[in-house]
Amino acid sequence: MKKIAILGAGRSSSSLIRYMLHQAKQNNWLIRVCDMDVKMAESKIANHELAVAVQFDVFNKDQVKQEVSQADLIVSMLPASFHIHVIEEAINQKKNVVTPSYISPEVKALDSAAKEAGVLVMNELGVDPGIDHMSAMKLINEIKEDGGEILNFESFTGGLVAPDSDNNPWNYKFTWNPRNVVIAGQGGSAKFIEENQFKYIPYNKLFRRTEFIDIDGFGKFEGIANRDSLKYQSVYGLENINTIYRGTLRRVGFSRAWDVFVQIGATDDSYTMENTEEMTYRDFINSFLAYSPSDSVELKLRHYLKIEQDDTLWEKLVWLGIFEETKVGLKNATPAQILQKILEEKWTLEPEDKDMIVMWHKLIYRNKQGETKEVHSSMVSIGEDQTYTAMSNTVGLPVGICCKLILDGTIKSTGVDLPISKKYYEPILKELESFNISFVEKEVR
Repeated sequence: MKKIAILGAGRSSSSLIRYMLHQAKQNNWLIRVCDMDVKMAESKIANHELAVAVQFDVFNKDQVKQEVSQADLIVSMLPASFHIHVIEEAINQKKNVVTPSYISPEVKALDSAAKEAGVLVMNELGVDPGIDHMSAMKLINEIKEDGGEILNFESFTGGLVAPDSDNNPWNYKFTWNPRNVVIAGQGGSAKFIEENQFKYIPYNKLFRRTEFIDIDGFGKFEGIANRDSLKYQSVYGLENINTIYRGTLRRVGFSRAWDVFVQIGATDDSYTMENTEEMTYRDFINSFLAYSPSDSVELKLRHYLKIEQDDTLWEKLVWLGIFEETKVGLKNATPAQILQKILEEKWTLEPEDKDMIVMWHKLIYRNKQGETKEVHSSMVSIGEDQTYTAMSNTVGLPVGICCKLILDGTIKSTGVDLPISKKYYEPILKELESFNISFVEKEVR
């Protein structure tokens, strides 16, 4: 019997655990679900005969060593910065590891050690990063294998609310970590290549430089540039490409309204505000605006950002309740933390709501006949419920499928890797289709 240790039983692990439990009997597996909150782990395995729940502390070195020693494969669904504690021990004990997270410099530095130990440390297996890599490389390699040359590559992914649950003027609800939404784009400029020119968008301009995208059956979206698209030139083998641009999807109108908070400084997480526990939401907004003995907070905000009386974005701001006399109630909070609290009261999914993952690629290429062609590839996945969300499915299922391929010997690689090779993406994408996670490709010209 092979033993798999799943470290972390949070929201992103739900679909992974369900998949592994479904596979356990026919593959003779024992699943150990390990989490600091053992009750959460117990709820996820639901008394399954081939699973056990374990209370787990990643900072307890002896416990990490023990869990690794008992496992044939370790899946780390912990926060990304914690993976290193598990991976180092797994390499020491010559055990394979799978994570959905970006390869950090610390993990990348373990490539030689992993190869020497004869183990695979597979990363970037979620949705973004993960399915975005695999679906993009499938298209890129098909074009190259047919003698084509990639000229432009664009890719966008968004975690959004499903159309039937979309009932607010922002057309948005939190489907993942709210903090990441509030501070997205900070810490440097977005950089990409457009028609052979390096382009940079500073954070204070990021949400006013959007690209519009139409996806059949789901309408229009806007794309916001990710921080660094350039690193994907080498990852995807596109060193000589004219355009490479990766971004995040939102519904049209979101970015312009969000830019209000960026411009006044409400997304800043670098300093603590005074007396925030007694501050109201109205005080919070007013604290960023100039003093006036007569003008209201609303009027000052309109004047400062030149928001016209009939501008539709005003409805979004009022709906959030930012002008209300509601107490913040947070001690020693940063602007970003206060804004997050305000948003969580309005953007939280209701019990019956469903989320949606949208992914879209555009490739322009020259075929072997010298003709310029453009192809679009899109994937839309809608969640089942609040446990098996679209986010959980698109993160957990590719991780689970990869685990199965490692355990049955289909994947025999070693070192620190990500799923950009055909040996990885072909079987994973094929099985994902059985879960209605598939791409629609269409030639535009």
